[in-house]
Amino acid sequence: MTETKASPEIPEEALEETFLAGTGPGGQHANTSETGVQLRVDLAALGLAPRVLNRLRHIAGSKVTKDRGEIIITCKASRSQDSNRAEARARLAELIAKAHLEPKKRKKTRPSLSAKRKRVESKVKRGQKKKLRGKVDY
Repeated sequence: MTETKASPEIPEEALEETFLAGTGPGGQHANTSETGVQLRVDLAALGLAPRVLNRLRHIAGSKVTKDRGEIIITCKASRSQDSNRAEARARLAELIAKAHLEPKKRKKTRPSLSAKRKRVESKVKRGQKKKLRGKVDY
């Protein structure tokens, strides 16, 4: 993959954070505090080139909403709200950086003459083997 340019800064107006109750161990702390983060990113407000935006939609996959065109990243890994926020933003930056990488063009190749010959010979052998499986005439 060839890199076209470094990923741009993410504008704050494109981001919307919602805080969720954390899950898993942590007891009363996890049950009463909202440490999980759900980061919503408006794709139109990012200001990306159309090709990069299409790659970002493809890479993000099921994280992209169909109705509003947003990416939703949820992070509940840590007991700290700040570290969850940082993790969610790091995931977003990683997705955008991957979208800026242009995939390599595929070189067209052809099978060699000897490879074609081998393939045809194996087909002939297989056909002869199958022909021998037929009914036997006495």
